[in-house]
Amino acid sequence: MLIDTHIHLDADEFAPDRPALIEAARAAGVGGFVVPAVTAAGFDALDALADATPNVARAYGLHPLYVDSAQAADLEQLAQRLARPDVVAVGEIGLDGFINTPTLEAQLPWFEAQLALAGRFDLPVILHVRHAVEAVIRAVKRAGVRGGIAHAFNGSCQQADTLLGMGFALGFGGTLTYPGSRRIRALAADLPLDAIVLETDAPDMPPEWARGQRNLPANLARIADTLAGLRDVPVAEVIAATERNARRVLPRLNTLLG
Repeated sequence: MLIDTHIHLDADEFAPDRPALIEAARAAGVGGFVVPAVTAAGFDALDALADATPNVARAYGLHPLYVDSAQAADLEQLAQRLARPDVVAVGEIGLDGFINTPTLEAQLPWFEAQLALAGRFDLPVILHVRHAVEAVIRAVKRAGVRGGIAHAFNGSCQQADTLLGMGFALGFGGTLTYPGSRRIRALAADLPLDAIVLETDAPDMPPEWARGQRNLPANLARIADTLAGLRDVPVAEVIAATERNARRVLPRLNTLLG
C-alpha cells in the first residue's frame, strides 16, 4: 500500500470536504496517513481526527515556524501525548533557515527539548530541515535519537548519507514532480530505494499538475508514479519499498496498519 508519511489532514483547508478527500485517497491506493501536529493548540484536533479515522497515525510536535508563540506548558502537553502507545513519532520538529523570524537561535532550544523527549519516550522523529540540514544533523547527533524521517529532504548527497547512517529515511513528495527540481529529482533517482519514503505535505507543496492549488491526499499515487519513472522501475516496486521503509523507521505503524 501507499503510505503518506507526512500529511496535515487536520488542517483547516480540509475542513469542507475532509472525508471525501480521504476516501478518494484510499481509492487511489493510499492505505495509511501519518499526521504530524505543528502546535500544542492542534493536539486535540489531531486526536479527534485519528480517533475517528482508520489508519491515521498521530505524531505530536512543535513546528519551528511557530515556536515564537509556544509556551513552556506546551512541552508538558507534548510529553503527556507522547506517553500514548499509539503515537508513531515526535514531529513535526526541526529547524527552518529559510525564514528570519523566529531565528535559528530562537528555534534551537525548542528543537533540542523535543529531541530530549524523543529520547525519553524512545520515539523516532519527523524532521523539518528546510535550509537547515547541517544544523539539524548536528542537533540530532548530540541528542542521539533513534532515527525517523527527514521530511521534504533538500540536502546534499553527503547529508543524505549521514542521515541514512543515523537511521533516517528521506521524505520525497510533490517537489520531485517539477522538471526544474533537478537536484531533488537526481537524489530521488539515485539514492537507494530503501532510503526513500513518500509524502504529500498536503495541503502544502502541491505537485506540478496542481501548481497553485490545494494539495490533495490522492496526489500521492501520481507522485509514486513519477518516482517510478525517474528510477525506471515498476510503480509496484516503488510502492512496496516505500511502504516497507515507512514501517521500518516508524515501527508503530505496524500495529496501526496491521
